[in-house]
Amino acid sequence: AAARLAAEQEVENLSGLSPNPEKDIFVVRENRTTCLMAEFAAKFIVPYDVWASNYVDLITEQADIPLSRGAEMKGKCGTNESELELSWLDQAYTLKLFFVKEGHNTSRGLEAFWRLSRIQFTYDTSERTYFKDAVSPGKHTASSHRLSALVTPAGKSYECQAQQTISLISSDHQKSVQLLLSEVRLQPFDIPGDFVFSEEHKCPVDQREQLEETLPLILGLILGLVIVITLGIYHIHHKLTASQVQIPRDRSQYKHMG
Repeated sequence: AAARLAAEQEVENLSGLSPNPEKDIFVVRENRTTCLMAEFAAKFIVPYDVWASNYVDLITEQADIPLSRGAEMKGKCGTNESELELSWLDQAYTLKLFFVKEGHNTSRGLEAFWRLSRIQFTYDTSERTYFKDAVSPGKHTASSHRLSALVTPAGKSYECQAQQTISLISSDHQKSVQLLLSEVRLQPFDIPGDFVFSEEHKCPVDQREQLEETLPLILGLILGLVIVITLGIYHIHHKLTASQVQIPRDRSQYKHMG
């Protein structure tokens, strides 16, 4: 049964298709059908301790760890739960994303949505590409706490070009690890066709930026319309008043009227 399941599931790292070298593309397929798609650029900011120059005090340095394009991946699709696991640099770094789909009652009835429910990031401070002279090097795990992110109506994909920051708490003395996500397009459930996203649900930041871009144009159009209407009314009023008989103010001229 396990062999059959492995044969029916496929995972593909399609990051090489992205023109952005920082953006990764991952696809999970089950029974020859896409069940999870994820596109995003990701970077971790990880604090770690090193010895000060006096070798007595500790100071905190910061490692900036990008998600590697050559990441190995695993995936799992379900009706209400899905997972994506990525590892790179000989599994020195592993990122796990957990998604759930659920419903809640509203004034319009039961509405379903999906969300990113948990993040787990494992990193090894003995890895020398990003960590230099870490004190007590070893593996640590940073996890989210009661996470509810990327909330999206069921049947839609999530899209957000703006950068988002998600904080994780590390087993390394409860340090705060930051996950920076940008250029995100993601859908872990209800994909309509092979390699095809559903209609996008834009994040609030993108919606606000789009409004800020279009608002000046809308105001300009309204102002232009008001000017045109004002000039039109003035022209009509001037034409009507010009066609009326002008009554002379000098009464001596009344005898010449008629």
